[in-house]
Amino acid sequence: MALWFVAFVVGALVSLATSWVLVTRLEMIGERFGFSEALLGVVAALAADAPEITSAVSAIGQHQRAIGAGVVIGSNVFNLAALLGLGALVAGFIALHRRVVVFGGVVAMVIAICCALSSFGVLNAGASLVVCALLLALLFVGLGIRREVLLRIRFSSRVTRWISAAIDEEEMELLGAIRPTRAGRRDMAVAPAALIIVVIASIAMERGAAHLGHHFHVADAVIGALVLAAVTSLPNVVAAVYLAAKGRGAAALSTALNSNNLNVVAGLLIPGSIIGLGRPNFAGELTALSYVVLTFVVLVIAYACKGLNRRAGLALIAGYLAFVAWLLVVS
Repeated sequence: MALWFVAFVVGALVSLATSWVLVTRLEMIGERFGFSEALLGVVAALAADAPEITSAVSAIGQHQRAIGAGVVIGSNVFNLAALLGLGALVAGFIALHRRVVVFGGVVAMVIAICCALSSFGVLNAGASLVVCALLLALLFVGLGIRREVLLRIRFSSRVTRWISAAIDEEEMELLGAIRPTRAGRRDMAVAPAALIIVVIASIAMERGAAHLGHHFHVADAVIGALVLAAVTSLPNVVAAVYLAAKGRGAAALSTALNSNNLNVVAGLLIPGSIIGLGRPNFAGELTALSYVVLTFVVLVIAYACKGLNRRAGLALIAGYLAFVAWLLVVS
């Protein structure tokens, strides 16, 4: 057991340290290629989601469906509290324009609802996958289109103007932000190397936590939705808090929401469509419901207040702690 404990602790420390290197290099790469704020958030989410997705797919593939689903959905609940709640506490205020919140928030809310319906057994994983993958693809295409290209597309002029305004407002948030230097060749090489180290360290964390949990007879729902969900989300926490602290609110929001979107599609619905998600259970349903509720709360506060302040951050963290307490009681 001592070996697994060492693997868990060392993996966590290495993952945290390397995540900082990874997100700073990704920010510099985004500056070099002119990424929009939301697209930068997507890239950061893609890089930092590898641990959650790998852990979930591995668990589901070994028919440990409670752990696999728990890693994905529990990570999403944790992300909202840690990435945005903690980010708001560190930054003081994460400024967001309302169109920016709606632009990514609608997709995030629909995917959260599809995830919950699949967890409750109301909607099968295949149907949810089609809806979520289509929405995610449309969102990524939209994030990658620049304003001048968008205005040349023949589509509804009202929709085009609205999306164009959202892109403009997203970039306006950079006026008070600290711009990074552009990535050089060395930075382009460091980023993938850092990603590989993060994945290896996170796998060590995951295996250490799983073995320790089973040794001490901890329920699978707790191992997945609490322990593994938290430790595999550490790279995302570093990315979002770093971006929020530098005044890049849209990128921080995009990292949190798109990390959750990618977790659901790649870590839950794709393997679930192939081998099934298993029978619904109360702990899983509670986790999925908490994911939907906390997503809704984040979007409502961000829209109403045009951002997230420290009070909102504390509310999100308190909501997560309430979920933890409830899950421990029912498990």
